Amino acid sequence: MILDLHSHSIKSDDGRAKVKNYCQWIRKRDIGIDGFVLSEHRQFDNDSDYSPLAEEFGLTILKASEVETEYGHILVYGVTPALQQAFDFTRTDLRLADVVNACEDHGALPIPAHPGRPKVGMGAHIATHGVPEGIRIVETYNGGSRGNENDHALSLAAEQGYLGIGGSDAHIVSHIGRCATRFDGPVSSDAELLEALKAGAFEAIELETE
Repeated sequence: MILDLHSHSIKSDDGRAKVKNYCQWIRKRDIGIDGFVLSEHRQFDNDSDYSPLAEEFGLTILKASEVETEYGHILVYGVTPALQQAFDFTRTDLRLADVVNACEDHGALPIPAHPGRPKVGMGAHIATHGVPEGIRIVETYNGGSRGNENDHALSLAAEQGYLGIGGSDAHIVSHIGRCATRFDGPVSSDAELLEALKAGAFEAIELETE
């Protein structure tokens, strides 16, 4: 099963895509993914129910979050109400250690997004802050990365022994599915996604979507 683990809808402040339009684009262009995860910036979308769209288009649509720390942007999977009380998702100055500890306490999983990117990627901050504890997976393939940013992410993963996921980082419809993650088994819920990620039963892939 192939899922794009990093995307943004109009719920994010810089997102320009409606979720239905993502679904329509995937089917119209026959994009090779079985679904996608909406990782809205500095929030977790508790309100939206995408199950009717998922059923209509035969896609898996799941939710996560992308928060901001001194190490850059961190994707958080397995968000629960208790985790949302543990730290303020809206802050732009979160401590990664606090996010990691909260995730460990509440069964969630923190994964640095686009770690090879300047300023907002984890790799840009290791020289200053050191290698963070509690990270075992990073996003190695990001569809919005430029130049050699994904190469830097792959090198970081190799150096530190991290596993890698893939996501498009789509903010507009035509970018969905550029990068994704292939899972060994079916993933149809947030709980199954979290279980598969923790089990390491996946690989990051790049897809041809043009």
